[in-house]
Order: sequence, then C-alpha cells, then structure tokens
Amino acid sequence: MRIRIVDAFTDRPFAGNPAGVLLLDAFPDDDLLQKVALEVNHAETAFAHRLPEGGAADWALRWFTPATEVALCGHATLATAHVLHTSGAHQGPVRFATRSGVLVATPDADGSITLDFPTAPLTPVEAPEKLAAALGTECRAVLDTGPNVGDLLVEVADEKTVRELTPDHKALAAHSERGVIATARADDPARGYDFVSRCFFPNIGIDEDPVTGSAHTALAPYWCERLGRPALTGLQASPRSGLVRVEPRGERTLLSGRAVTVIEGELLAW
Repeated sequence: MRIRIVDAFTDRPFAGNPAGVLLLDAFPDDDLLQKVALEVNHAETAFAHRLPEGGAADWALRWFTPATEVALCGHATLATAHVLHTSGAHQGPVRFATRSGVLVATPDADGSITLDFPTAPLTPVEAPEKLAAALGTECRAVLDTGPNVGDLLVEVADEKTVRELTPDHKALAAHSERGVIATARADDPARGYDFVSRCFFPNIGIDEDPVTGSAHTALAPYWCERLGRPALTGLQASPRSGLVRVEPRGERTLLSGRAVTVIEGELLAW
C-alpha cells in the first residue's frame, strides 16, 4: 500500500501543512484507520477510495488526526487531490464524498488546486470568561464558526499580536469543540497577504496546526466583508507557514493553494 506525505498550501518542501495520503480499494475498520493516522502522526491523514462511475462523487474521502476522525479538512483534501493528479489516478476536477458533503477540487492552469468548500456560518458571541487569559491577549471580536469547523474565531489587535501568541492550550480546550482561530489584518498587504491567522486545536490533539483550510472557510467571509473585497490571500503564521487564496461565494468558499509531495513509501504492515 503506497503512502505519501504531502506538504499542502505551499510550493516548497518542509513548509505548509504535511498530510499523509493513502489511496485504498475500500475503507477498512475505523480502528485500523485511526492506528495508521497515529503512526503517521501528522495533523491529518487522508484515506480515499474510488467510487463507481455515474454517481455524485468520484472518490470517497475521510480524514483522521492522530486522535480522532474529523468532519472537514482542507489541507488533507488538497494533498489528496494533488496525489490523484500527479499519480495519474484522476484527471481534471475530482468530486470527493465526505462527512461534509461533496467537495470538489479543481486543478488550475498555474499548478495550484482550488477547493470548493461549504462556507462556515459565523455567529458573533460574547467572549467566554477566561478566553482572553487562555489565549494571552484581548479579544476584539469572537464568533462561533458552526458545526463543520467547530472553532471560535477571535480577532486580536494586530499581526504582531498573532505572531507572538503563546496560549495555554489546556485552558483553550474548554472554550470550543475543536479550538481557536486567532486572526488580525495584515500590517502590510504589499507583502502578499491581506490577513494573518494561527490555529490552536487542543481538543483534537493538535496544539497548533501549520495551515488550516477549514479555518479559512470562516476567515474568508469574515475578512472579505471587513475589507470590502471579493477575494483575499491569508497567511497562516505558524512556524511552517503557508498561503491560502480565498473567495467566498455565498454558501460556498473557494480555497486555492499548491502542494508538494515530499515522501513516498510503502505501508508494509496493514
């Protein structure tokens, strides 16, 4: 069984967000999928198998962190689409059947891939007591991102604040289903991005995620409305870092980025 490690939302190795990708004939027991994801030990491992022709989707797709299965994952979807296209397993747009409905990944002429994801519904909420203390800074705005994403989106003072956050991950776990997205407007859009973010997901075993596609389904409508523009580029300012181009279109959001296969090997024990 071939297993690949793909860095997503980057055009260079050892940056972006790494994901394991396995193309299967069918899904085995969930327990085995979880054990493989734990062995791979990246933020997510994606498992996909081809579906019969003529249906609503081309491939079935599931995502597992080292601790649990998740309902939506952008970077592992991008990584899977990249593997399908570079390996010749699929050409052109690919439709994935997932827990979040059918998601489409379309290869672009410039070598990037565009994902069509559901837009996260944003609901302003009062900042929970002790959230600011757990995050380590004042919260300018707090929004719930709905069940698919499961985070609190928190706007903070500025880009410098986002970059310098050292949150109490254990304390953050009490405030949302998955975690917290901290974000701010970019200090200088001339540097190639319009807003910055960092994502902390202690409830699924990930203290900080390097680049998070699903979070950008919430960041996209938030910042496009705030900045009055139809499309933007976000920088996730983790140590690995990565860029996500975003374009909200009502109930759907387009996320675009590149990917690089870094490791390809064989899974010997199954």
